[in-house]
Amino acid sequence: MSSQTYASTTKSTLARTVLRAALGVIFLAHGWQKIFEYTIPGTQAAFAQMGVPAAELVGPAIGFLELVGGTALIVGVLVRPVAALLALDMLGALFLVHAPAGIFADKGGYELVLVLAAGAAALALVGAGRFSIDALTFGRSQNRTPAALA
Repeated sequence: MSSQTYASTTKSTLARTVLRAALGVIFLAHGWQKIFEYTIPGTQAAFAQMGVPAAELVGPAIGFLELVGGTALIVGVLVRPVAALLALDMLGALFLVHAPAGIFADKGGYELVLVLAAGAAALALVGAGRFSIDALTFGRSQNRTPAALA
């Protein structure tokens, strides 16, 4: 491996790790908030008020997805399928809740959920990187979570 290829691979690994950590912290915090601060009944009521279909089921499911999914991103386990689910979560939030308010977050808009969806989608496409449980478990050569899990 040439030094230029090694440097490129190292930068890619660091970039994936930084992206995983940043997204993971945000998703973990939002999941924590939905489950423990707003409580499950509070989250269900808020989702119902926002017009989210099946809020009684979706509220806790999203709260736990974000809590567990954020943790999974931070440690780098099952990153591709978890990131795909989180991207879908954010697209749902964008279209069901935030789109009518426009782009700017200070008006309840979709700029944050769009960035979170894009980051999660990127991780779903490229995987966790070498500094992850996925790399230790599934190997470093391709760093692919088995297709059955994706």
